[in-house]
Amino acid sequence: MLLIDNLAVVAGIGVAILVSLELLALLVRHLAPKTGDSGAFERSAVDRLLGPSRLVSLSVAEAIVLDNERITPSIKRLIEHAIIILIVLAMSWLAIRMTYVLEDLVLGRFRVDAPDNLRARRIQTQLRVLRRLVAVVIVVVAVAVILLSFASVRDAGAGLLASAGLVGIVLGIAAQSSITNLIAGIQIAVSQPIRIDDVVVVQGHWGRVEEINLNYVVVKIWDLRRLILPVSVLVNEPFENWTRNAANLLEWVHLELDYRTPIPALRERFLSILHDSPNWDGSVSSLQVTSAGPSTIQVRALMSARDSSAGWDLQCAVREQLIDFLQAEYPESLPRIRIDNGDPFPKPSANISLTE
Repeated sequence: MLLIDNLAVVAGIGVAILVSLELLALLVRHLAPKTGDSGAFERSAVDRLLGPSRLVSLSVAEAIVLDNERITPSIKRLIEHAIIILIVLAMSWLAIRMTYVLEDLVLGRFRVDAPDNLRARRIQTQLRVLRRLVAVVIVVVAVAVILLSFASVRDAGAGLLASAGLVGIVLGIAAQSSITNLIAGIQIAVSQPIRIDDVVVVQGHWGRVEEINLNYVVVKIWDLRRLILPVSVLVNEPFENWTRNAANLLEWVHLELDYRTPIPALRERFLSILHDSPNWDGSVSSLQVTSAGPSTIQVRALMSARDSSAGWDLQCAVREQLIDFLQAEYPESLPRIRIDNGDPFPKPSANISLTE
């Protein structure tokens, strides 16, 4: 009956604290604005810290029960051990969730959907990788503290330390790939060859960096597929980063045309297309004949755009409208195949004698 009474007291105190926490959370959610950046930190703190707070409340309830003089020493030691484990779990969970709250606070100030988001992408990349690294360290420390709270584990500590060198070598060999990716993930966070929302071309795929973890990177390809790459691949193998220093880039259109193409008229039409397009950033515009072959010339239209998406749309629009212009105004400019109707093998003249 004594144990049941103690458990009932723990349950009653725990329920009271949980009810208080829920009421406080409802109050904060009600007072904080529902949308926008205003109140986002309060909403994030409540949503992320409510779970660990429940575990802390249970630990407080058990600690209060320890003051009961009717508790036997064996039950008291059991409750003390349970409190230690709960406090370690609660504080570890709370510390991890606090990193998420800080991340939400920083991400709210540095948004990647802004036009000039280079600094925001740099900060977000570092923050997310470091947050995952801190979470791993917290979990490892928490597990070690919980294990050391058991007397049997402490007594076996000397033997564990004696064999730690051999176990470390074995684990290092077994987890060589994971350790390599972990170190590469830290290297990416520091040196930042890629960042969140960077436009990259890796292994022949064009896409945006959607997620950077400690051991792998997720690239969202243009057709909505996800390319999962080990971090070591991006550190050790070459790839293209189209937004390393800036998002703007050059695009070009190649046209194979006939020699009768009026280049000045084509250039004038090209410039008018650019001036009418919202995707052109106004910095580069050039149309030149870059090659002259046996039957056609090659014309290159060079233009600039604010980013790769706008550049692709601008490239397609210029190609389509230039072809429409030539079809309507100068159809003779379109490439064609010329055939010489003359005899390719003329007969030898009469004054030439063929001898063996």
